[in-house]
Amino acid sequence: MDNISGDVSQIKDTVESLDQGVVMKWLTSLVPNLLSFALCVVLAIVVYGIGVKIIKVFRRMIKRAMTAKNTDIGVMQFVDQVIRITGYMILIVIILNLFGIQTSSVAAAIASLGLTAGLALQGSLSNFAGGVLILILKPFVVGDYILEHTHNNEGTVSEITIFYTKLNTVDHRVVVIPNGTLANSSLTNMTKNEQRFLDLVIPISYHDDIQTAKNVIKQVAETEESRIPDKEIKIFVKELGESSVDIGLRFWIPTEQYWDIRWRTLERLKYALDNAGITIPFQSLEVNVHEEA
Repeated sequence: MDNISGDVSQIKDTVESLDQGVVMKWLTSLVPNLLSFALCVVLAIVVYGIGVKIIKVFRRMIKRAMTAKNTDIGVMQFVDQVIRITGYMILIVIILNLFGIQTSSVAAAIASLGLTAGLALQGSLSNFAGGVLILILKPFVVGDYILEHTHNNEGTVSEITIFYTKLNTVDHRVVVIPNGTLANSSLTNMTKNEQRFLDLVIPISYHDDIQTAKNVIKQVAETEESRIPDKEIKIFVKELGESSVDIGLRFWIPTEQYWDIRWRTLERLKYALDNAGITIPFQSLEVNVHEEA
C-alpha cells in the first residue's frame, strides 16, 4: 500500500510539473505576439490621427483652390465629400496593412463586396450618377429656386451631396430629394435668369368697361418701383370666362424680388380697382326653387 501511495503521489507531481511547464511555455510564446499586437494598435492610432489631419488639410487646400477659381458651390460640396470618403477608405487600407492584412486581399474583398453591394444598392448608385450629371449639366446650382414636377417639391437649393440634394422651402423646411429623381424628371428653375415676367390675371365683371380697367391696371404697373423700366408693359384681354372678363398683365421684374413684387402688386390692384368702381367677380351659386301647385 505504501508503494502504491508513493507511485500515485509521484505521478501527480509529474503531471503538475508537466502542466506548469506547458502553461509557461504557452504564455511565454504569447508574449511576443501580444507585444507585436500592442505595437500595431499604437501605430494604428498614430497613423489614424496623422491620416485624419492630412485628409483635413488636403480638403482645405482643394477647397481654397476651387474657391480661387470661382467654382460652383455645389461642385465644391460634391468634390469635398468624394475626397473625404476616398481618403478614409485609403486610411483604412493602410491600417489593415499594419495588422498583416495584404492590400490584394482587401482589394479582392472589396471587389466581391462591390458586386453584391452594386446589386443591392442600385438606387444609391443611380443617385450618385444623377449627382454627377447635375454637376456636369448644371440644370441648377446652389442658391437656385427650383420646382420638381414629379412630387411638386420646391425650394432653394442649399446643398448638393453625393446622393441627395437639399432644398430649403419658404417656410424653413428642409426637403431632401434623391439626385436620381432630379436627373431623370422635369423641373423648373425659377431663378436661372436674372429677369422674369410677372404674369397676372385680373378678372373683371362683364358690366365694367374694359378700357377703364386696363388704364387702372397700367397705372398700378407703371408705379411699381422695382419694375424694369426699359421693358414693355403688356395688358390684354386674355379670356372671356364664364362669369368674368380676364385681363392679363405682364411686365419684367428682377427674379430675386419676384414674390415681394407679386404680393405688393396684387394688393395695389385690388385697392385701385375698388376706387375706380371696377368689380372683381367671385363665384356664386343661384338656387331656384319651384313650388308645385
